[in-house]
Amino acid sequence: MRSLVVPALALLASSPLVNAWGVVGHATVATIADHYLTSQGRSYVSSLLGDGVTMASVASWADNYRYTTAGKFSAPFHFIELLTGDADAEDNPPSACSVDLNRDCGAGGCIVSAIANYTQRVNDRRYTVAHRKESLEFLIHFLGDITQPLHDEAELLGGNQIPVFWEGNKTNLHATWDTQMVEKDAGGYGQAVITSFANKLIAAIDTGAYSSQKSSWITCANVKTASTCALSWAQDANQFNCAYVLKMDETNQELDGSYYTGAKPYIELQIAKGGYRLGTWINNLAAAA
Repeated sequence: MRSLVVPALALLASSPLVNAWGVVGHATVATIADHYLTSQGRSYVSSLLGDGVTMASVASWADNYRYTTAGKFSAPFHFIELLTGDADAEDNPPSACSVDLNRDCGAGGCIVSAIANYTQRVNDRRYTVAHRKESLEFLIHFLGDITQPLHDEAELLGGNQIPVFWEGNKTNLHATWDTQMVEKDAGGYGQAVITSFANKLIAAIDTGAYSSQKSSWITCANVKTASTCALSWAQDANQFNCAYVLKMDETNQELDGSYYTGAKPYIELQIAKGGYRLGTWINNLAAAA
């Protein structure tokens, strides 16, 4: 466990630190999910988002909303443990990685409780269509967030307090996982890049490296047990912090090299998982509506 740099709550309040996967990653997750929607699932999305509104176009809405006065309540919902009072992990990466809901989900909520809450709300017709639309937008985002390993880890504020370099520029470990490494892997940013990157991962899911794994990604997909499923997804992603993300102390190291090369398979795997799970989750929500 690395030493604490500054109090986590103060740091989070002072600047917009974390946007899991960044715009490219979240849009790719949503684009993959869209590919796996059933006709019922597609109609369900249209009924809430509106005709012609894609999931990819709203995939980063929750990141923007959390920095508004109205949306600041949702800041803790993007992580498992980052807002519980300090920046030290309750587990001990890289020697031990774990997520415990009672231990790690603060009073203000966390990504696991948020997924459970909005899964219930999105089909609850006591809420207005606008509120149910917002619930779906949160789910589109959070099912991407939860696959980013550093969103399931509190160590030094999910890596935000681990200074590193990317192409000679000072940044932090979390930012490189959210944005820089994803954009390099995808080949840049923009709609054409996102579509191409998503198609690459869809091919891997359908007939390539992930075809034999994909069924294991949705072993928990019952929307009636959303908290159990979300916890299992957080635990799955958290293990990669010990396996690779935090395995070595990368403080002040240049990551655009061997670290990126090693990280690339994990990035692609987790984005593919997020998209495949999101598509399945929405199909199951549509069936239950």
